[in-house]
Order: sequence, then structure tokens, then C-alpha cells
Amino acid sequence: MRVDHLAIAVPDLDAALAFYRDALDLVCDRVEEIEREGVRVAFLPVGESEIELLQPTRPDTGIVKWMNRHGPGMHHVCLEVADIAAALERIRIHGGELINPEPVSKPDGTRYAFVHPKSTGGVLIELYQRPTLA
Repeated sequence: MRVDHLAIAVPDLDAALAFYRDALDLVCDRVEEIEREGVRVAFLPVGESEIELLQPTRPDTGIVKWMNRHGPGMHHVCLEVADIAAALERIRIHGGELINPEPVSKPDGTRYAFVHPKSTGGVLIELYQRPTLA
């Protein structure tokens, strides 16, 4: 298991990128729009992990709801796991509350699910299982 990324919710991706790029000297690897989640994401590699800056692209997203309650800032921690089904089952056995009872699949084959902050001491946790290369 490793930290895959830290996600930070921002109202203005370009303004946030200016700080992370210019003040912190991080390089933006790519920017993607993830229609399913309603976000535009900038990916900034840091060692073997990434910082993801998330800007909502429509008003009905979870990021907008979260930002309305908390303001911009640290949104979630993503942990990469080898077997997401086993990780979710282990969380269920230990009484954890899952936002996604079953993993969601991205077009690249990555599977992900979120664990509710009620179960984790107040931190939204995302689990990632990347596709295995044959």
C-alpha cells in the first residue's frame, strides 16, 4: 500500500496551479476533465505520489457540496491497494462505512471506491487499484 495522491479542492484551477507551479516549483504533468465526477483535475507529481487539484465543472457535484460546507482545501487521501475487493471487505468487517460499496471503474481500468469520513476519524479516503499489466 502507498499514498497514490492527495486531493485538494479549489475554486479556480488556474489560480491554484500558479501557486503550486510558481511558488512550490512543482510541475503540472497533465490536466484532465473527469465528466463522471464533474471535475477538472491537475496532476502534480511529488516523488512516487501526486497532488491533485480538483476544480468542480458543474454545480451538482460532491466537490461543490463539500466546498460549500468546508471551503477550499484538503479533500481526500488516496491509497493504492493491490486488491480493492479484499480491502473493501476488510473495511466492512471492521464496521467501516463505504460511500461506494462496489468499486467504480475508470476507462483506463483503475478501480476506485471511497470510505466515509465517519469511519476514518474525519478524513475521506479513496482506495485505488490500478490495472495489472500483462
